[in-house]
Amino acid sequence: MIESKYLKDNIQNIQRLMKIPALQHFETRNLGRLLKLSKIREYEKGEVIIKEGDLDPWLYFLISGKIRIKKEGVELGTINTVGEIFGEMRIIDSGSRSASVYAENKTVCLAVDTSKQKNDLSSGKRDEKLDFLLLLYRIFAEYLATRLRLANEDLIRTKQEIEKLTSDKMKIITKVIEK
Repeated sequence: MIESKYLKDNIQNIQRLMKIPALQHFETRNLGRLLKLSKIREYEKGEVIIKEGDLDPWLYFLISGKIRIKKEGVELGTINTVGEIFGEMRIIDSGSRSASVYAENKTVCLAVDTSKQKNDLSSGKRDEKLDFLLLLYRIFAEYLATRLRLANEDLIRTKQEIEKLTSDKMKIITKVIEK
């Protein structure tokens, strides 16, 4: 992994962040706050970005590349959409990492150090801090809702496949019994 220093709050970096769809709701001052918590991380194919069971404080936005998500060695899916968030569940519930994430090819991420969030947000006005946190959690909620819908669709397909297999099995058993 190649990692930058923490990013600076400047117009060029803010303009880059505004290209990430999930961050387009943020005002300039909140993007500046996010920059101070962020680094750019580059991964080569096969590198571990997140390790299942870890307690690290990082949240990621995919800038380029593709990632593969695995839980207990079972592939859950891939992500290759610019701006997609991953690693948010650990941030929301403070539990250990629920899955591992690997770079499928050369991958670049905006990595946000949420452990620094408390220190960074301790200075400033209370309303500004709340505004920032609300926007961040709104992004989480939008992505989680999308993922939940996809999981529901997968669950329905799986249940339909099980019903079909069960029905086919019963037909075969009935034919064997009738002979």
